[in-house]
Amino acid sequence: MRKLTFNYLRVSTKIQNTERQLDKVPCDRIFIDKASGKNAKRPELESLLRFINSGDHINVHSIDRLARNLKDLRELIDQITGKGCSVKFHKENLHFTSEKNAFQDLMLSMLGAVAEFESAIINERRLEGIAKAKEKGVQFGRKPDLDRYEDINRLLKEGYSMRAVAKQLNCGLSTVQRAKASRVTN
Repeated sequence: MRKLTFNYLRVSTKIQNTERQLDKVPCDRIFIDKASGKNAKRPELESLLRFINSGDHINVHSIDRLARNLKDLRELIDQITGKGCSVKFHKENLHFTSEKNAFQDLMLSMLGAVAEFESAIINERRLEGIAKAKEKGVQFGRKPDLDRYEDINRLLKEGYSMRAVAKQLNCGLSTVQRAKASRVTN
């Protein structure tokens, strides 16, 4: 049976592209996920793991493209090498096979921990940015539909129940509750 080479690419959002990842690395087939690395359950990754056979090789641009935390990274590499396949991380120049190598295990632990740390720092910065924006009065989410709120409050004043208003205006009960609450505070 012929040994195959696969490239696994992942971007976090649909607007990002994979051009910088493994663009000059030849392969038999490419698997591309457009999903967060925090989730180990990615459709193309799962297809790749089902598809590989002993002797096959997987190329990945960098460790953080495969996993964002050390636990998932170790599990994925163990799953790949357990099938008799190898995986190479090009950015870090690390190559894992079913043969155990103490140095590469150490590097995997260190780089995996760094990827996990970077992810935590990014999340922390994101939360700080949101908090600062809220302090400045920035509103998040969709703006309320004031015309609809007026219609809701008019029907409520006429004596309709909240459920009846929601049904008549084809909106959710929570929308009616928000409109009613905004009437009280305004």
